[in-house]
Amino acid sequence: MKKKALSLILAGAMVLSMSGCGSNGGETTTAAGNESATTASQETEGKENAEEKVEADKAESEGNTYTVGICQLVQHAALDAATQGFKDALVEELGDAVTFDEVNAQGDSNTCSTIINNFVSADVDLILANATPALQAAQAGTNEIPILGTSVTEYGVALGIDGFDGIVGGNISGTSDLAPLDEQAAMLHELFPDAKKVGLLYCSAEANSQYQVDTVKTALEELGYTCEYYAFSDSNDLSGIVTKAADENDVLYVPTDNTAAANAELVNNICQPAGVPVVAGEEGICAGCGVATLSISYYDLGVGTGKMAAKILKGEADISQMPIEYAPQFTKKYNKTLCEALGIEVPEDYVAIEE
Repeated sequence: MKKKALSLILAGAMVLSMSGCGSNGGETTTAAGNESATTASQETEGKENAEEKVEADKAESEGNTYTVGICQLVQHAALDAATQGFKDALVEELGDAVTFDEVNAQGDSNTCSTIINNFVSADVDLILANATPALQAAQAGTNEIPILGTSVTEYGVALGIDGFDGIVGGNISGTSDLAPLDEQAAMLHELFPDAKKVGLLYCSAEANSQYQVDTVKTALEELGYTCEYYAFSDSNDLSGIVTKAADENDVLYVPTDNTAAANAELVNNICQPAGVPVVAGEEGICAGCGVATLSISYYDLGVGTGKMAAKILKGEADISQMPIEYAPQFTKKYNKTLCEALGIEVPEDYVAIEE
């Protein structure tokens, strides 16, 4: 809901006051008449000021209320955590003044567009776009309602911005889940120095997945590995692609990829029996099918996004000037159960993922 405007009728009151102190039958108004008219005008003005103050106090006591639309691409641990962190942070900042219209697109980009169009029709105050396809749909849907992205790896790639400098501009900003990809490659080398071939498993429909595997491939090849792409278009062809990748490689790398995250169990059911370890781009995928990851806290990422939203809604920040924010820290984590099953020992500075 938008802020209530307080109307002023002082000008009308002054006109009425002046009509009472004009000429009468051609006679000049006396000084006493002027004084009486002035007193009446002051009383009217005081009454209107008092009424205005009452209305202002009422508006202040009622406060502003906000509706935030949340479009989440698909349900999996990382995106769920980001959404929860976002909501918790906004409620902490705004309390009962904020309500959420939360809709999950069930992994369908076209559904994201429908969700965003509904938010625009409802004239929500702000949109959270959780994951790249949701952000792309929001960008296409409105250039007026503030949009914050989260769980988006690289905004320049996602939004087609050449020479991206960290500020999207317009009505878009948000947070990135990008982890240092060269450090992820170094972690794979730390764990599997004797491996020769690494399969890069990712969804070709996700632009940021392509960006990640391209970057990691360069880093791994500099470390002496032979790398091969294994792209799947959606969950329907995932099983066959994973089977082929596991048959042909010593290790698989899976980036921060929403389709892979939503189907981590399927990946594990193929790779674990084959004895092929998976290094993952984020903790949720690692918990489902990976042995290790260099990851962020998606809950904390959502909290950061929620704090950005509060500033926008309260008028404390201009979204067009807000730079993309990044996770403050990265942690080496490992899947204890899967590492034990595959006989993999990890260094002491790795933290076990909580089961």
